[in-house]
Amino acid sequence: MVSTKELFDILLEEFGPQNWWPGDSDFEIMVGAILTQNVNWSNVEKALDNMKKADSLNLEAVCEMEDEQLEALVRPTGFYRQKAARLKRLSRVILEKGGIKYFLKEDDLRELLLDVKGIGPETADSIALYAARIPTFVVDAYTKRIVERFYGYRGNYDDIKDFFQNSLPKDVDIYNEYHALLVKLGKTYCKKTDPRCGECPISYHCSY
Repeated sequence: MVSTKELFDILLEEFGPQNWWPGDSDFEIMVGAILTQNVNWSNVEKALDNMKKADSLNLEAVCEMEDEQLEALVRPTGFYRQKAARLKRLSRVILEKGGIKYFLKEDDLRELLLDVKGIGPETADSIALYAARIPTFVVDAYTKRIVERFYGYRGNYDDIKDFFQNSLPKDVDIYNEYHALLVKLGKTYCKKTDPRCGECPISYHCSY
């Protein structure tokens, strides 16, 4: 069986570095992690562009603006009322902790994020990994699908997270790149329906 490290090397050779997570600031990364829930990244980019044009892609602006205004800006991402509310709740927590610089250095950052209504493990880990550079593996729908098909392994979020973290060096850059590569594989070949197994770079080793 191909190890998780060997799988990483195969994917990196096939796709090259993915340069994740896109964002000009830690706050933009955090906003993107919330807005990308249940939507394609292209829609998130539209919402982020709306916020930039409105000069509202910053902590204070999100906290101060009217709910309806923020909802209109993030509307392209769907579930815009819920996502706007999550952004406001998170922004207020960050301000209470003294700002982004201090919030991201909190020892219990992941727990603080999970305490914010609407933020689940995947979003919390995305923020911890990409904004705070904490070595925590992000598990999304692509990862679950690939692990189940490639390794024949089924598990919940924490099971799959441990599956990777227990077999890889505890390294932010590896976790970062690995997550991005799995997303690339899932979008390109290992699709939910009609997977392109015959063209997939890992098909020779796959148990699916």
